[in-house]
Amino acid sequence: MSYKAKIDEMRNELRVMGKSIPDTMSGFATLSKAVKDNGPLDTKTKEFIALGMAVVLRCEPCIMFHTEALMKAGATREELGDVLAMAIQMGGGPGVMYAGHAMACWDELAAAKG
Repeated sequence: MSYKAKIDEMRNELRVMGKSIPDTMSGFATLSKAVKDNGPLDTKTKEFIALGMAVVLRCEPCIMFHTEALMKAGATREELGDVLAMAIQMGGGPGVMYAGHAMACWDELAAAKG
């Protein structure tokens, strides 16, 4: 399954959860917006932090969403590689494997953009 298809599938699952537990999902959305919209760091920096954490925590859906968000925030593939290198240093062997997911997701989404 492509990363784009996985992203779409995860979004559908989140919509179902939003209907099942609306207060929880709304609260999480409020928290996410507050974190992204406030503080001294810009969105791209915050997304790089989130991606590094997602790699180390081995959360593939998180990796896909934050990779996509980084593309929208104007990140470059070179910057992505630098953050992934740091995540590998912090996460060891498993970090290498999940960093591979992030790079492959980036390349697939970038190719689709043309």
